[in-house]
Amino acid sequence: MTPIALTIAGSDSSGGAGIQADLKTFAALGVYGASVITALTAQNTTGVSGIHQVPAEFITAQIDAVFSDLAVGAVKIGMVAQPASIDAIVAGLTRWSPKHVVLDPVMVATSGDRLLAAEAVDALRTKLIPLASVITPNLPEAAALLDEPIATDEAAVENQGKRLLTMGCRAVLIKGGHGESAESTDYFIDAGKTITLAAPRVATKNTHGTGCSLSSAIAAGLAKGENMETAVRNAKAWISAAIAAADRFSVGRGHGPVHHFYKYY
Repeated sequence: MTPIALTIAGSDSSGGAGIQADLKTFAALGVYGASVITALTAQNTTGVSGIHQVPAEFITAQIDAVFSDLAVGAVKIGMVAQPASIDAIVAGLTRWSPKHVVLDPVMVATSGDRLLAAEAVDALRTKLIPLASVITPNLPEAAALLDEPIATDEAAVENQGKRLLTMGCRAVLIKGGHGESAESTDYFIDAGKTITLAAPRVATKNTHGTGCSLSSAIAAGLAKGENMETAVRNAKAWISAAIAAADRFSVGRGHGPVHHFYKYY
């Protein structure tokens, strides 16, 4: 049986983040990728210059087309952009009941550009998070979801993770890439435990699409039948290697992409 993962996210015209990063991640990890596009962005490594929303009914049409034909093992959700998109995704997931849903609550791009309308944040909290097997916020996103300051120590991060669980998701991975220490430490929190996942912090500006790719790597692992903890550990190891190899690329003048296919070239 071919493992299949679906990304529901925005398109990045420069190819480093969004559905392009997701499909590259799926392919790099031996999973067939399908996509539902929620928004088109005009963006490059220096920033986002435009966002064109896909109408909610066309998001629905894409979801139904994929699920009615493909045996989707896991879904990754990235940029959802607006409340109507969230409603369409929630209705589609409720209709098709995929086994695994990885939600990356994308609010701001690596460049600092806002990707989620302010009025959509509440819909993300109340409608989409309860459907998620795991959510993967970075430190600023975790704080924004809770309307709190950014956590600055391990106890505060764990505390925020536990409060995010009360929103209805089954697990939380809070990404520490925005921290300041010598290691980039992520925290995996579910009902029973907290696991600390550390990797050396890589000195590179080529981090475009890191969050998209990590959440997609988790979805790829789940689609292959890995349990949640294994999928998260393997995804962390893979994205760390992809970031470490990012400087082999010379793409754009800003935050370049990570190297999804570092094993091959």
